[in-house]
Amino acid sequence: MLTCLSEGDEKDCEELVCEGANYPYVGINVTPANMHIDARLSYGVAIDPGTYGTTVTNPVLFGDYFREQIDLLIKHHKVPVVVGKSDWPIPLPFVAEQLKFEIQESQRKQVKATFTLPNLSRVTDEIANSTYRTPHNAPYPLSLFSGERVDYSLHRLHHYTGTSPKHFQGFILLTNYQRYIKEFIQYAREQIKDGAEFSSFVGPGDQIIHNTRYSNEPESGKEPEHLPQMPAYHLKRPDGQGITFVNIGIGPSNAKNITDHLAVLRPHCWLMLGHCAGLRRSQELGDYVLAHAYVREDHVLDADLSHMVPLPAIAEVQVALQDAMANITGQHGHELKTRMRTGTVLTTDNRNWELHSQDLFERFNQTRAIAVDMESATVAANGFRFRVPYGTLLCVSDKPVHGELKLRKMADSFYQERVHQHLKIGIEAIRLLREGGVQNLHSRKLRGFDEPPFR
Repeated sequence: MLTCLSEGDEKDCEELVCEGANYPYVGINVTPANMHIDARLSYGVAIDPGTYGTTVTNPVLFGDYFREQIDLLIKHHKVPVVVGKSDWPIPLPFVAEQLKFEIQESQRKQVKATFTLPNLSRVTDEIANSTYRTPHNAPYPLSLFSGERVDYSLHRLHHYTGTSPKHFQGFILLTNYQRYIKEFIQYAREQIKDGAEFSSFVGPGDQIIHNTRYSNEPESGKEPEHLPQMPAYHLKRPDGQGITFVNIGIGPSNAKNITDHLAVLRPHCWLMLGHCAGLRRSQELGDYVLAHAYVREDHVLDADLSHMVPLPAIAEVQVALQDAMANITGQHGHELKTRMRTGTVLTTDNRNWELHSQDLFERFNQTRAIAVDMESATVAANGFRFRVPYGTLLCVSDKPVHGELKLRKMADSFYQERVHQHLKIGIEAIRLLREGGVQNLHSRKLRGFDEPPFR
């Protein structure tokens, strides 16, 4: 079954769902006469003549995204987009995830005969890693992810965060401390009670609190007996451009894991808000670090992204974070620079790196690093891999190289004073980025020279 979507069509993306147990397919054939070369465009355009295609999934969740990408292709190339059924079977676990009812034991044999099991040998990130080579006579990739790769991550997101993928918003905050989450919960509840910007607030177990300005539905969902590994909280806007906040825990493995899966949602930006160790004598506890470069000693992405690849700072994100800090603290110019240091962050996979600080001192000095943490470079590197704009604003919680350790009583006082302000800066940065236009965020510096047309 093939359907052509041409300019002016107003078909709903629900029509991408085809009967049968195979993924829907979206494709386009661009001829030399229909090429549209515009150096300003970072996505929504084919860079060479030829046939492009991809399998897709879950048109209800990705409806707005599909409409935008398809509309751009039709607008730029003036040719129809073909929608049909692929020969790629939908694996059984991903079908069961979408069902509204449980499969009975008597039905399992019939279901297994219709649906296949996942084939992980083809669920890869070769396209995102720029290592994919299109086979002879096969279509060029239309998107970074196949339908099966997306389904795999949607399944994992629910598992790790305790919330359904449909609740995730276009702007994502990541943290390594639950104290930030507690502050966010309080902020979100105040917004739902007193504000009109956000329509609902969702926590683990899909607990939903509705803003009565949008809905009279009662609270729903059930608090889980135990928090998931990386609990997520969603302050939702009607346009999907609200804030998702995830406590990713400590370490680069967690940071890679969650961003591997968040990437399939194609968020507009993710920001890391966490704590770090300050490396400069001039830094004080509670000072901020705005990362503009990273030293990757996390090692979890070594097989996916070479150390020779630089991680560029995203100008729009850097400016938004700096302006947000000025707005929240009321400080400007020299006074602001005293509180916020811009520089290189070194991310390590050794939680007890302090025990080797003397051995590392020379390396710290050579890299000009001003802070050490365990997540930021990983988050930035995966943002680079997956073409998701990224940024990092850290708060100095100790200076072990200079003998200022994080002691319990000192830490409690520090956290109480700084967490509230730090979170407000992150939320303000998202407001500035949203109001500045999401199109401005998707920089060409994150795109290679053989990119798929879909963002």
